Amino acid sequence: MDVSRRDFLKITGGTLALGSVAGEVQAADADAKATELRIKNAKVTTTVCPYCSVGCGILVYTKDGKVINCEGDPEHPINEGALCPKGASLSQMANNPTRLLKPLYRAPGAADWKEVEWDWAFDQIARRVKDTRDRTFKTVSKSKVKETQPDGTEIEVMKEFTVNRCDGIAHVGSAAMDNEECYLMQKLVRSWGLTWIEHQARI
Repeated sequence: MDVSRRDFLKITGGTLALGSVAGEVQAADADAKATELRIKNAKVTTTVCPYCSVGCGILVYTKDGKVINCEGDPEHPINEGALCPKGASLSQMANNPTRLLKPLYRAPGAADWKEVEWDWAFDQIARRVKDTRDRTFKTVSKSKVKETQPDGTEIEVMKEFTVNRCDGIAHVGSAAMDNEECYLMQKLVRSWGLTWIEHQARI
C-alpha cells in the first residue's frame, strides 16, 4: 500500500487527536467517579485548622464516625480553599493509630503513666487550680515608695497596697485560639487574680 507524505500526516494527526480526546474523557470520568466515591454520603463539617494562629477554614468529611477527607474551605475569607502542608495532612492526625484518646496521669513518684477518665481529669485540674489559688492568693502587698517631707526631702517608706492577685499560677495562651476564645480566657484567668499571663507567640 502506497501512502503519501500527506496521507501519513493525516492518519497520524487524526489518530493522535482521537486518542487525546478519548483519554481526556476517560480521565475526567475517572476523576469524577473517584471524587464521588470518596465523599459520597459523607457528612461535611466546617472547622478551623488547629495548628497555628492563621485560622484557615477546613471542610472535614466524615463517614461512620471516621475522617475520610479534609480540604480547604473555598468560602472561608482567610485561606479561600488553600491549605499549607500541615493543614492538608489533618486527616492523618485524626486517623493516627498512636493518637491518644484518653488523658494520661502519672502519680507523684510513679514511673508509669495510666489512662484515666475525662471526668476524673477535669475534676483534678479544677481542684488543684482552686487549692493553688487559695494557698497563694494575696489581698495586700507591701512596697517601698518615696514620700516628700514638709522640708522638701524625700524618704522611702513601706506602704501596703490592695492587690488581690494570685502569684502561684501562670497562664500561657494558645496561638490556635481566635479572638473570642482569647477574650473569654482573659476574663477567666483575670477573675482568678492571675497576673502572670503570657502567650505562645511571644515566648
